[in-house]
Amino acid sequence: MWNALTVDVEDYFHTEAMTQVAPRDRWSKMDLHVEKNTWKLLELFDRHGVRATMFFLGWIAARCPGLVTAAVAAGHEVACHSYWHRPVCQLTPDEFRADTLQAKEIIEAAAGVEVVGYRAPSFSILKGMDWATDILTDLGFLYSSSCHPIRHDLFNNPTAPRAPYFTRSGLLEIPITTWRLFGRNLPVGGGAYLRILPFSYLKAGWKENADSRVAMMLYLHPWEIDDKQPRLPANLKSRLRQYMGLKGMAARLEWLFSAYSFTSAREAFAVGSALPKLTSPHSLQPVIV
Repeated sequence: MWNALTVDVEDYFHTEAMTQVAPRDRWSKMDLHVEKNTWKLLELFDRHGVRATMFFLGWIAARCPGLVTAAVAAGHEVACHSYWHRPVCQLTPDEFRADTLQAKEIIEAAAGVEVVGYRAPSFSILKGMDWATDILTDLGFLYSSSCHPIRHDLFNNPTAPRAPYFTRSGLLEIPITTWRLFGRNLPVGGGAYLRILPFSYLKAGWKENADSRVAMMLYLHPWEIDDKQPRLPANLKSRLRQYMGLKGMAARLEWLFSAYSFTSAREAFAVGSALPKLTSPHSLQPVIV
């Protein structure tokens, strides 16, 4: 059974947790770790026969176009993660359109292929923000993975659908995978949860989705395999969120890739059937949801 593996290609200082100590006007002066970490992920994926969707930050694609080119050459899907990593819920429609278009054009120029997938920073397209998905459709996107239907201090969205659905503009929204237990959506979709939460809990959540024949949508970041990244002087909560579990992340990914089959979001969820599909590393057929 197919599952979607996605990577938000950003660096350690781009996260919302580090906004206060790494403002955007300082980014160009900070040491980049994203190149070496992304290459490590590409090598790990190749070793396990994994294909992924790489949601590139436009800011990264402008400075490291070779990473975009390498991802395409390795058979991965390239998609958009905004330009400046600003939460969409904090932008006006005009600001969102300009940011997204700038990122899309830069990523496409480096990739040499059309970009049809989008992920909002911090899963920040929330209830009542249909204007944002309308703009994505207008800009030529076919799908988004900008919804994480859980309780959270940054992107609280617990009543959003857990299954893929179409927005009013016809955009396919593919939520991050959750585990429905005791009447609540519990996080098992990746990121900090993959690094920090007990592995037995994560395995149980993944098994529940697999037993239900539900294709999973998982995510991670290149900086999450980098225990050597600089420690920024953020508050305690932000430091815990950013730095816990870094040492064990690679081992958890090794297990995950051995236990489940992964491909791009576009293939796992059969997005844009009229478009040519990426080369698949597996013999199984895509799951259509």
